[in-house]
Amino acid sequence: MYLVSKREKQRYFSIREMSETLDISFHFLTKALQPLTQKGILVSSRGPAGGVSFLKAPEEVTLMEIILILEGEDFFNSCMLGLDGCGLQRPCPVHGVWMDIKSILMKEFSSISLAMIGDKTFTQHLRLMNV
Repeated sequence: MYLVSKREKQRYFSIREMSETLDISFHFLTKALQPLTQKGILVSSRGPAGGVSFLKAPEEVTLMEIILILEGEDFFNSCMLGLDGCGLQRPCPVHGVWMDIKSILMKEFSSISLAMIGDKTFTQHLRLMNV
């Protein structure tokens, strides 16, 4: 969201500056951004004017795509409680609820672009950090 809300201001964003602004560990942020770079959402550049930038337009990136990249393909298919073998034969207490709402969430997340969230963040002055 930070990158989307600031995308008109500069090409590359310093990960160090981003981590300081958002009060997130530099190493954690670097690790979190790596899969987005590997999957072609972001591009990184080294050097004094380097950092990360969008390779793919935020209008073309859905929230679902980000969730799948960061959480993995099994995110929507695994048990909410983390129980092995959860399913129709051996359901957990929230299995039925999860089965009912996960397809709705997947559809919604697939229709929301990063640009939509970023624009909302910018126009409504929504916060990106604990302050």
